Amino acid sequence: MRETILVVDDDPGHLTTLKTLVGSWGYQVETADDGAAAAARVKQGPVDLILMDVRMARMSGIDALKEIKAYNPAIPIIIMTAYSSVSSAVEALKAGAYDYLIKPLDFDALQLSIARAREHAGLKAENRQLKAKLGAGFHADNIIGRSPSMKAMLDMLAMIAPAEATVLIAGESGTGKELIARSIHFNSPRRDNPLVVVNCAAITETLLESELFGHEKGAFTGADRAREGRFEQADGGTLFLDEISETSPTMQAKLLRAIQEREIQRVGGQQTLHVDVRIIAATNRDMTKEVAAGRFREDLYYRLNVVTLEVPPLRRRTDDIPLLAQHFLERFAVKNRKAVKGFSPQAMDLLLKHEWPGNVRELENAVERAVILMTGDYITEKQLPIAIAAAQDGPSPAQPGAATDTAAGPGNRPLETIAREAILAALAAADGNKSEAARRLGITRKTLHNKLKQYGEM
Repeated sequence: MRETILVVDDDPGHLTTLKTLVGSWGYQVETADDGAAAAARVKQGPVDLILMDVRMARMSGIDALKEIKAYNPAIPIIIMTAYSSVSSAVEALKAGAYDYLIKPLDFDALQLSIARAREHAGLKAENRQLKAKLGAGFHADNIIGRSPSMKAMLDMLAMIAPAEATVLIAGESGTGKELIARSIHFNSPRRDNPLVVVNCAAITETLLESELFGHEKGAFTGADRAREGRFEQADGGTLFLDEISETSPTMQAKLLRAIQEREIQRVGGQQTLHVDVRIIAATNRDMTKEVAAGRFREDLYYRLNVVTLEVPPLRRRTDDIPLLAQHFLERFAVKNRKAVKGFSPQAMDLLLKHEWPGNVRELENAVERAVILMTGDYITEKQLPIAIAAAQDGPSPAQPGAATDTAAGPGNRPLETIAREAILAALAAADGNKSEAARRLGITRKTLHNKLKQYGEM
């Protein structure tokens, strides 16, 4: 079905022109000659976008905008006016307008604005659908990413979370494997029962057995009372075994039996205890190589590897770096009571160029450090860790006959290129809201508008 656009204008000639023009672009067009009629039409049934004039006799476009947004805030609305003023533009944008166009309309700009508004609405709808799949436990603040690799992983997460299957989460250190495990648990039927986390690499083999299976009083020196293990504590819920590849062959054999038979024995005990536990394991190693080398039991690997979830490293999801950086910036700014507007173009360029061997954890630490050290409104390259700031190259020697008046930034890249990346990153972080992006960048919306037009992004 074609998308429906409602055109609202009390000028019959302009209304007819727009109906014909927008219809020629492949949309189904409906019309209204007043803001009140537009609000009434929206309450009768949904439309995909509204193109509305500001000045109309019975109900102005601004009043209609407010009424429509109060009823259905998801409908993108583009405001048109022949009377350009800063105050009316600000009022429209504050009321929730997607864009603000001046008459006489530039039809190419109008077509592009409609296309972008529909794309923006589609992304928001897709995000809402994903949240619905994952349930109430999923929050955009918890898992941040719009890159293809992250979207594929989140789609897989949405499918496996409601199931009972054992999950193996694979990924480098610092990619957020525990966060993924928590999302699986809290979006599963076990969400109301415990999620118990065990870091297998942080506990010695002797203590790990007691930690997992518990022990009876007198089982070993210092065992002055009986103690439940993590399997018992997770009964009815989920047990997350982080860094499972670090366990010894002996412990692997005991884990295999516990997972396969769903029963355990406490250290020093004779009684068999039945447990109902979903297992999620994680590793930062290549498990096929570990099995081939004899360091990990093949039968346990296949028992754990019912479903594998690959968490991509940060260097393979560079589209997410501006989103993550802005998220951490806002969090640490509040925590440290700093008024931070954003990143300088040079700083963002360095973040985008860094390889991030420590992945998201390294980025989080870098942003926290920068927020603590900053003294101005923006984080600059001076506040970034040396390992990141060192990527900034000095200017290349001028070649004979070459132009020398082009400003260049890190890596001898033109500052205009860096500025473009910073502006687009801020716009993405603000979910396409131009006013919010301008605020974060510390520029006026008009300047942002002109820059986007210059970059061909309007």
